[in-house]
Amino acid sequence: MAKAVWNGAVIAESDATVVVEGNHYFPPESVQRAFLQPSEHHTVCPWKGTASYYHLEVDGKRNPDAAWYYPEPFDAAREIAGRIAFWKGVRVEG
Repeated sequence: MAKAVWNGAVIAESDATVVVEGNHYFPPESVQRAFLQPSEHHTVCPWKGTASYYHLEVDGKRNPDAAWYYPEPFDAAREIAGRIAFWKGVRVEG
C-alpha cells in the first residue's frame, strides 16, 4: 500500500499505484481532492507529454505545484493517464 503524506495529512493511499521513473502515480479516486487546488503550471516531457499540476493545501499551508498528472499522455505513458504523482516534500511510503 503506497501512501502520500504532507504536513501531517494523508493525501493519497492506494495499493494500485503505477511506478514510472521512481514516482508513484496514484489512481484519481485514491486522492483526497479536498487538499488539491488547480495550478496554471504545465511542463512537457518528451515521452509522456504535457503535465498539469495541483497545489496542495493542508491546514492553511500551501505547497505550490506539488502534485502533477498527465490528462492526455502520449501512447508510451498511457498507463498513467489521469493518475496523480507527488514531489516537493510530499513523503511517499510503500
